[in-house]
Amino acid sequence: MSTSYDLGKKGEDLAADHLTTKGFKILARNFRAGKAELDIVALDQGALVVVEVKTRNTRYFGEPEQAVTKSKQKLLVRAANAYVRYKSFKGEVRFDVVSVIIGEDGTEIRHITDAFYPTL
Repeated sequence: MSTSYDLGKKGEDLAADHLTTKGFKILARNFRAGKAELDIVALDQGALVVVEVKTRNTRYFGEPEQAVTKSKQKLLVRAANAYVRYKSFKGEVRFDVVSVIIGEDGTEIRHITDAFYPTL
């Protein structure tokens, strides 16, 4: 039996592989800034993409991406700002979500581009 940590790690690995296949260049994984962690930071056609990965083994409690709440979004934006400053990145930044369901019937990956926009 795997733990939720193992499930999340497997989901992040699948998401990174999926993004790489789509032509993204992975720059960082699990970048920490204070309480927040960026699951994947990548480049896509010159844009810095912060990717939040949500993995579940069932839809019983809803779609995985529904767990990216407003408070989670604020943490991601704060961590993304720290990453941008740390790397002195100049350019577009966007926030994507990769939803992964690893169930008995197989694995489903859904990539949501521009999943949310930072608010002031």
